[in-house]
Amino acid sequence: MGRKHTPGLFKRNEIWHIEKRIRGHRLRESTGTKSLIEAERYLSKRIEEIREATIYGVRPKRNFRSAATKFLMENQHKRSIQDDAGRLKVLVTFIGDFSLDTIHMGVMQPFIDARRKAGIKTRTINHGLQIVRRILNLATSDWMDELGLTWLANAPKIKLLPEHDLRKPYPLSWEEQKRLFEELPRHLERMALFAVNTGCRDQEICQLRWDWEIKIPEPAELRVFIVPSTLVKNGDDRLVVCNTIAQSVIESERGKHPTHVFNFRGKSMGRMLSSGWRSARKRAGLDCVRVHDLKHTFGRRLRAAAVSFEDRQDLLGHRSGRITTHYSSAELQMLYQAANKVCEQQHSGFTLTELCHSRHNQDL
Repeated sequence: MGRKHTPGLFKRNEIWHIEKRIRGHRLRESTGTKSLIEAERYLSKRIEEIREATIYGVRPKRNFRSAATKFLMENQHKRSIQDDAGRLKVLVTFIGDFSLDTIHMGVMQPFIDARRKAGIKTRTINHGLQIVRRILNLATSDWMDELGLTWLANAPKIKLLPEHDLRKPYPLSWEEQKRLFEELPRHLERMALFAVNTGCRDQEICQLRWDWEIKIPEPAELRVFIVPSTLVKNGDDRLVVCNTIAQSVIESERGKHPTHVFNFRGKSMGRMLSSGWRSARKRAGLDCVRVHDLKHTFGRRLRAAAVSFEDRQDLLGHRSGRITTHYSSAELQMLYQAANKVCEQQHSGFTLTELCHSRHNQDL
């Protein structure tokens, strides 16, 4: 017959749990162990923590690992939750066992040094520091325990690093665009041509669906899409106004896939940055060009065409404070005309429209 255990402990699925009232507070939680001795030690620790918190206002020590778990559980709705989980997985290997009140920039230095040694860019390192700062702020302001105390009394200051190695945007010249597009596989060339004429990001293009197309009665040639906020970086629905070249791309893809505008061998794509893109930019002598540079190219050309700042914001999908998905037909027509100004720019004796038509005829 086993020895008697401390009152308030019971076993469920081989694990000891606590069910006990301590100084008027109900404690219900798992000890996380199968060992009765360890469970009793854990219970004694929790009783002492509650006593100190009740009498002296002393907060229990909580480590970063438990805070990271709480953060992930509470933010499953975030579009970037998988990115956050990846960053936290790395961070926990460095500071997971540190209690929240001991975390500061000195503690973060081994993480920073290791990431730099691995060749990680400063901006990526800052993303990790930002999530640590966010968790510490939540522990100070929002997260309360059963005794009404926040997890942390004061949040230490976590500073971001100067981003001296930040890569600058690389808008393409017309000649560079021609070189790159001629090397791209057809499905990527169509997507890139759409990107450089709409300013859409990689995921907005890869996930673009036919049921997001909005029929505009007047003028009949106008084509627009509404990309849902779940795919847009700023969290707002994104209006995509197609100029004449983007329209020609759309029409060339119509009917090829039941749900997605762009596809490869009958399947929707996860990303444009593929081996096909890398090989093409290498052959074109443009190793530095990223998919996101197509958006920068569209923005630069809109500015060169004297398109107003407000219209550039709307065409590029930047947050502006205006409800850009509720434009009238007249306002959409003005944006359409603004977007078409990039089709009219010329370089070295050819227009982008001619390039598009030339490639389209080759495909035929």
